[in-house]
Parts: sequence; structure tokens; C-alpha cells
Amino acid sequence: MNKYELALVVNAKIEDDARTATVEKAKEYITRFGGQISDVDDWGKKRLAYEIQKMNEGYYYFIHFDAEAGVPAQIEENIRIMDNVLRFLCVRADEA
Repeated sequence: MNKYELALVVNAKIEDDARTATVEKAKEYITRFGGQISDVDDWGKKRLAYEIQKMNEGYYYFIHFDAEAGVPAQIEENIRIMDNVLRFLCVRADEA
């Protein structure tokens, strides 16, 4: 098992419950493919470095999880088509 971090930037113009549902859906993908979530950091609303889909702000979430090597690719495949996710990035975390 490797440690990974999934960073999500979620649309700031949607309702709170829709935003929560988007993050829960991402967490569901992680567990469905055999990952084990260890931590979820909610950074809140932040200004984006550049405009994405005519938006200047987004909600940032960082989901830390343990999974096998092929799992992040499967998670990215599903998150890529989610409507309210502006950007995402899944990286392997340092073991240090």
C-alpha cells in the first residue's frame, strides 16, 4: 500500500450540500477501488491563481488515502467526468 493525496478544487458557485455531495462522491470512488481514507483537509474557499470556467474562486479539499499502485488512475478516470470539480490532482505522498 502506498500513501496518496488527492487535491480537489470544487466549484464555489454551488450550494453547500451539493459541494459536500461532490466530495463524498470522490471519497466513495477511493473506497470503491480499495483505498482507505486516512484524512480529509478542508481548506475552504480560496482565490484561484487564474480564471477557470469564468470562476475566480473555488473550495479546496485534500484527501489523504492509502491504496495499491493502480488505484489513483481509476479514481482520476471517474473524477475527470464529475461536473462540479474544476481541477484535481492525485500524487503519491512522501513516506517520510
